[in-house]
Amino acid sequence: MKNLLVVFLIISISACSGIEFVYKDNKNLTNPIYEKTEVNTVGLDLIFINSYIPMFFGVDKEGLYELSININETKTNRSVETNQVTSNIKHDLIFYYTLLSKEKKCVIYEKEILSYFSLIPKSSGYNYGTDASLEKKYELAISENLNQFVTFVSSANLSNCK
Repeated sequence: MKNLLVVFLIISISACSGIEFVYKDNKNLTNPIYEKTEVNTVGLDLIFINSYIPMFFGVDKEGLYELSININETKTNRSVETNQVTSNIKHDLIFYYTLLSKEKKCVIYEKEILSYFSLIPKSSGYNYGTDASLEKKYELAISENLNQFVTFVSSANLSNCK
């Protein structure tokens, strides 16, 4: 029994010796422009973007960068019934990010990120369920888009002008 325990322990240790931790490198965990960026939004006025900006970029303390986010939306009727009522609407949200260096006075990073979702309206008049669902989908699209941008910026070289 003792020999079996020793063999099991040796096999366990040797099997786990090559494990690499995902977060061993902190490079992907940090946002290099957090609390260093003044953020301005242009275009479509989305309710939730103003509450998410401080979460993703903090409050500008160092003033190194200026980020401009231009938001455009396209709505496409994907399914129109015989009485011309739309039964499925696709919303495409296009975020154009432009990151400027205030010191060098130049563009150092640009990115266009598309987020989209579909909505099936429940009635032609006011419907709380549809409106609440639409707000939640906008909120999720904004959060997802900002997360993608931070991921791209984290791996970008922010020391050179474009």
